[in-house]
Amino acid sequence: MVVDARFDALKPVRSQMGAALTPFYWLADLPVRVWQRTTEQISSSSSLVAENEKLKAEALLMQRRLQKLAMLTEQNVRLRELLNSAALVDDKVIVSELIGLDPNPFTHRILIDKGARDGVFIGQPVLDASGLMGQVVEVMPYAARVLLLTDVTHSIPVQVNRNGLRAIAVGTGNPDYLELRHVAETADIKEGDLLVSSGLGQRFPSGYPVGQVTEVVRGSGQPFAIVRAIPTAMLNRSRYLLLVFSDSRTPEERVTAAAKAQENADREAAQKTAPGSVDKAEAPSAQPQLTAPAEVEGGP
Repeated sequence: MVVDARFDALKPVRSQMGAALTPFYWLADLPVRVWQRTTEQISSSSSLVAENEKLKAEALLMQRRLQKLAMLTEQNVRLRELLNSAALVDDKVIVSELIGLDPNPFTHRILIDKGARDGVFIGQPVLDASGLMGQVVEVMPYAARVLLLTDVTHSIPVQVNRNGLRAIAVGTGNPDYLELRHVAETADIKEGDLLVSSGLGQRFPSGYPVGQVTEVVRGSGQPFAIVRAIPTAMLNRSRYLLLVFSDSRTPEERVTAAAKAQENADREAAQKTAPGSVDKAEAPSAQPQLTAPAEVEGGP
């Protein structure tokens, strides 16, 4: 130890002994290295699993938001269609939302969120963005039940939009089609004809789309032709509906009221755009008094 501490003579021996003892050092350090690697792998696996779960949760949230966005987009489209259809209706309307379905599979009824407090009444027509859906059959303070066109107890007078042929469209219990009753074999009706409400019976206003003829069977041994039509309204898909308040005035009264309203609007617009035009408008009334030669010429 003294020689090794004071002189360098034993350095080659120490180096050879270190090379010989290297495997023992490796074996002695092996458990520590194995433990460290195992711990690192476990921690890495745990972190990867946690990160994977986090990414899955984020992906699920993003999918939910995407589905919500798709639903909102579709809802926006439906509302725009409904607003466009409301603009085409001359009568007063209010928008209602479907909140329930009748669980009885043999009846076609729905529940809406408007009732007597909103002015809803029994027999009130209900339509969506595509056409007539049915009528109100029960009114509650804050809700109402609507009987759809396809119910077996429902019927509506219709006419062919092409030629005015009248018939009765009745429900079949199938939401996919209606049937026309008492249509003669020689009646001028064919596939593709649009059926609209005729206004007979004073229940449904005239001119609302009801269905489109899809099948006409003649010579089937029946006294009348078999005519089937598909409803234009989306009975199984519409969520927002229109409740129609029909105007009981005659067409002449409507035209007169519209003309008066337009005249008042024009007068108000003229007064707003030209405040000094009132004095000028009164001038012509005084002019005939100054230039009225009729009495003077007739005097002699």
